[in-house]
Amino acid sequence: MMFRCVPVDTTVAERFRREGRDDRGGALRRMRASGSGFPCRHCLQLATEGEEVLLGSYDLPRPRGIYWTPSPIFLHAGPCERFRQDDVLAPVVLRNPLVSVRAYDAADQCLYALGEVCDGAMAEVPLLRALRHPDTAFVNIHTARPGCLLTRVEKPG
Repeated sequence: MMFRCVPVDTTVAERFRREGRDDRGGALRRMRASGSGFPCRHCLQLATEGEEVLLGSYDLPRPRGIYWTPSPIFLHAGPCERFRQDDVLAPVVLRNPLVSVRAYDAADQCLYALGEVCDGAMAEVPLLRALRHPDTAFVNIHTARPGCLLTRVEKPG
C-alpha cells in the first residue's frame, strides 16, 4: 500500500514566517523548543532543544464541512525542507506518544469505525488499515491529547 504524508504547503509556511500572522489573523507566538513537543508541520520533524519555533492557528484544508476545524501548529521559525517521502510515516507521528488516526471519505465524512488512538510508533497499522478501506479518501493524524493536526495522509495518485 502506497501512501504519502502531506505537510503544510510551503507557501503557507513562508506566509506565516513573513507576515507573523496565522490563518485566523492572530499574531504567531515565537518560542524556543524545550523537550520533544514541538513538531514542525512543514518538514514533519521535531524541533531540537532551543530551536526557535512559531505557534499559530492553521485552517485545515480537509475535512471540509461538519468535521472542519482549525488546528494549532508549530513551524520552524526559519526555513526548513518540506517533507517529501513516500511510504514513510512522518517522524512527528512516529515520535509522538499518543496519536489519533482519523479516516474520511470523499465527501469528508468521518469513518468512525476506522479511527484509532495509539502510540505514534504503532500508527502505521491502523493507518494502512484505514487506507486499504475502499471508502477512505484520506486520513488525518492528530495528537490524541490536545488534538492538533500532525499530518494528512493520502494515497498517491
